[in-house]
Amino acid sequence: MSLATAIAIYFIIWWVVLFAVLPWGIRSQRESGDVIRGTDPGAPHIPRLASKFVYTTIIAAFVFMLWYALYTSRVISLDQIGRMFGVVPR
Repeated sequence: MSLATAIAIYFIIWWVVLFAVLPWGIRSQRESGDVIRGTDPGAPHIPRLASKFVYTTIIAAFVFMLWYALYTSRVISLDQIGRMFGVVPR
């Protein structure tokens, strides 16, 4: 696997993990009782994006290392993943 492929796979894993981490610890403006005029009451009061980016990076690195270990030990290959989703012909 080339470096560019590894970076692309990490980037995809990072984005998927980000969307899983975004709702962690969110309180809406309505729940906190401090609705800013002109915004949606369901908008986050304090989004804490910097800490979520750190959590996302750590979790994505762990998931990538797990995937890379499985890939290099030939437990799973990109062709097998492609066949599971019907991208690569059998």
